[in-house]
Amino acid sequence: MDDCIIIGAGPAGLTAAIYLARYHLDIRLFDSGSSRAAMIPCTHNHAGYPDGIAGKDLLALMQAQAEKYGARREQVKVTGLTRDGDDFIVRTDHGTHHARTVLLATGVVNHRPAYLLPEVHDPALARGLLRYCPVCDGYEVTDRRVAIIGTGDHGMREALFLRGFTRDVTLVSPEAEHALDPACAQALDDAGVVRIEGPCGGYAIEGDQLAFDTARGRMAFDSVYPALGSRIRSRLAVEAGARASDEGCLEVDDHQRTSVPGLFAAGDVVKGLDQISHAMGEAGVAATAIRNLLAERRPLRR
Repeated sequence: MDDCIIIGAGPAGLTAAIYLARYHLDIRLFDSGSSRAAMIPCTHNHAGYPDGIAGKDLLALMQAQAEKYGARREQVKVTGLTRDGDDFIVRTDHGTHHARTVLLATGVVNHRPAYLLPEVHDPALARGLLRYCPVCDGYEVTDRRVAIIGTGDHGMREALFLRGFTRDVTLVSPEAEHALDPACAQALDDAGVVRIEGPCGGYAIEGDQLAFDTARGRMAFDSVYPALGSRIRSRLAVEAGARASDEGCLEVDDHQRTSVPGLFAAGDVVKGLDQISHAMGEAGVAATAIRNLLAERRPLRR
């Protein structure tokens, strides 16, 4: 039986693997290959990399560090998680495993604009024409022409956030008319944010911009931010009995413990800032709490 199974191999999962392996614990790291960090063409706000680092390169370095201390990464998809007394049964598409503790670091999946096909989405993402995190890369669109695809309170808040980086901000409704209450509309007007109705479609890279159709005709922008929400990948923990918010974010305490004893969570699957540094910090807290829990059950001695 494993001391801990980590589900998810993004920044949170890999950080936890480094900590737990260095605590001389027997762990497994399950990786479905869908870390959102791998989508980052180059992050410039992760401390220690003044010239930036690609998400895939950062993950590769963290994986090599975890493996150096004996962490085992397995490319499998976890399909189920259940309690077995004080322990857990983890079912995957390659078999079943037993663990004393589990750390869920499965993150979230961004909702992509409808009709934006992969052959346009992926190159646009790689070139910074399409972006998903203004906290991460708002600086990179300073004084550029920016569009946000979204509406309602969420779209309004993202537009106002980006207004701190550029004057040229346009909020485009994804499907039809905007769903904005008077307060949202007034806030956008006060900030000088242009509002345009959808539907959006016909996405294409045109020169150094991403262009698409709107109710006002075809428009092109230096960068486009979808503000369409995300799907929190918390199903496994919820099915095992863990509490979550209405949006699906797992509820944890100060030690990253869920409401199920022995089940921990870290990173974007927990309500927070959705940042690499934040996920890594939570993982360090979770890993140490896991180590201490296991030490309460049986002495950890060399």
